[in-house]
Amino acid sequence: MSYSEYTPCQDPVRARKFDRNMLKYRERHCPTKDELLLCLIPAPPKYKNPFKWPQSREYAWYDNIPHKELSIEKAVQNWIQVEGDRFRFPGGGTMFPRGADAYIDDINELIPLTGGTIRTAIDTGCGVASWGAYLLKRDILAMSFAPRDTHEAQVQFALERGVPAMIGVLASQRMPYPARAFDMAHCSRCLIPWNAYDGLFLLEVDRVLRPGGYWILSGPPIRWKKYWRGWERTQEDLKQEQDAIEDVATRLCWKKVIEKGDLAIWQKPINHIRCVESRKLIKTPHICKSDNPDTAWYRDMETCITPLPDVRDSEEVAGGALEKWPKRAFSVPPRISSGSLPGITAQNFQEDNELWKDRVGHYKQIINGLHQGRYRNVMDMNAYLGGFAAALLKYHVWVMNVLPANSNQDTLGVIYERGFIGTYHDWCEAFSTYPRTYDLIHASNVFSIYQDRCDITHILLEIDRILRPEGTAIFRDTVEVLVKIQSITDGMRWNSQIMDHESGPFNPEKILVAVKSYWTGEANPKPH
Repeated sequence: MSYSEYTPCQDPVRARKFDRNMLKYRERHCPTKDELLLCLIPAPPKYKNPFKWPQSREYAWYDNIPHKELSIEKAVQNWIQVEGDRFRFPGGGTMFPRGADAYIDDINELIPLTGGTIRTAIDTGCGVASWGAYLLKRDILAMSFAPRDTHEAQVQFALERGVPAMIGVLASQRMPYPARAFDMAHCSRCLIPWNAYDGLFLLEVDRVLRPGGYWILSGPPIRWKKYWRGWERTQEDLKQEQDAIEDVATRLCWKKVIEKGDLAIWQKPINHIRCVESRKLIKTPHICKSDNPDTAWYRDMETCITPLPDVRDSEEVAGGALEKWPKRAFSVPPRISSGSLPGITAQNFQEDNELWKDRVGHYKQIINGLHQGRYRNVMDMNAYLGGFAAALLKYHVWVMNVLPANSNQDTLGVIYERGFIGTYHDWCEAFSTYPRTYDLIHASNVFSIYQDRCDITHILLEIDRILRPEGTAIFRDTVEVLVKIQSITDGMRWNSQIMDHESGPFNPEKILVAVKSYWTGEANPKPH
């Protein structure tokens, strides 16, 4: 039971031996081969299925995440409350005493949140992800992340609520997302030292922001004249911090849109024509030279500005303008129409959408509860162009689209241009999430990619770790691979069945549908 919340690559115990400088010890540090566990991670003794969305936004079962300390520690801030056998999330947060909904309304008065121009967002240091939770009803999909640290289970709570989140930290490495991915980035009292290391962290936010994207900051140092006593800092110190942030933003060529009440908002330019010009006067940070801006798996951050694609004139959006949401989901993404992905054409894109529409129609017949709301958190382990996620749009689900880090084609940028979210990941390692955080995991041709790179038993154990009891996994692969998978999962308390491809029995590709059975750890384990 001591492994019930085990996160292999973010293990607080192992982390202690790594460098504390720049929070490097909170980055991913995965077990070595001889440290890998060959066992199933147990659920807490009284684990039960989470509330269905949207109830889950407000409630979670206490038995699923038995942590009282967060509600005690954060009670003043109205994050989370224990009510009998459940947690309630009032939608509070340090900087939103009137609740996240009202706070988002305040933002909406300053920038347009409802017209479909803003669809993808990133919340750095997200707490229990109330901001992301309440953006969903405005059709905005936020990737929220926070480190695994003192507030033990923040990301776990977010996912239990049915809100997208990952364990992550701004430390020395890039976030695992492509360049130009998010329409908006947000930090509310997120404790990230934005002015430190020559503005390194803001340079990283700039990399992942789309041209014309917004950065929203609330909490220290914003409105320090009102709050400095409560923040227990001197006015001089706070003023200096704000001046430094303003200076970095100016050097990044961002424009300050507005500062009103508790909120300050900046906007990234739609292209870099003026920014390149300004380097004659502003020498630092320089514009990065020869790097692929999308490379983000174990890649160190650099103190330079990620260049935007070239444009013909100052009115043009670098990399191509996007359609408004929801049209965006099925319009040909600029990364494809510009020809930047060799061998992937607009026609391939349309065909891929049709293919997944058919396949999801078929899945609906072979797995129970897709349209009854049985699934909420969905993962696509090999997402390609995001066709699976697009085909699921009409259901109350969200999809974590994973692009295997060693893929021949880096298509994660395309997935973001469609208005979906995802991450780079190497499936020979554990994913940046807590146990039992996904309801449905989809693995299309994952194992044929990985079977020669690492032991597939470890990948299956990782799927088991992140799948909830009674969650479903769908595998698509050749019969040989599926038979191999099934022989392992039979020993993992899964029930599974190999079925024909939707096109019929003569297709060499088959489908394996597996359900993780319900079982839990024991209440009072005997001491070892």
